[in-house]
Amino acid sequence: MPANSKYLNQSPWQQFAKISAGLIGGYMISALLHMCLVLWLPNPKEILITSIYTIFIVWGALLIVPFLFKNGWNAWVIYLVALIILYIVYYFGNQQNPFV
Repeated sequence: MPANSKYLNQSPWQQFAKISAGLIGGYMISALLHMCLVLWLPNPKEILITSIYTIFIVWGALLIVPFLFKNGWNAWVIYLVALIILYIVYYFGNQQNPFV
């Protein structure tokens, strides 16, 4: 069953924004989230081992989210805000890291 054409966006820039936000932004958020979990939660080795699987689950979910937006650039803005917040959490967690 093909998609209804009234829900499809014909602008190539909107398609580019949604696809790049899903692929690049989603992967960066999921990777940074798992880096924060390693720093802040106990048992970092177990978290690293399970992150091999969970990073793909989170990335798959974040790959779909930009297609729910009407404007793909809004998805990028939300992803960039999430990246900044996660980087701040990572930065403060990395200062207390006993391995450094």
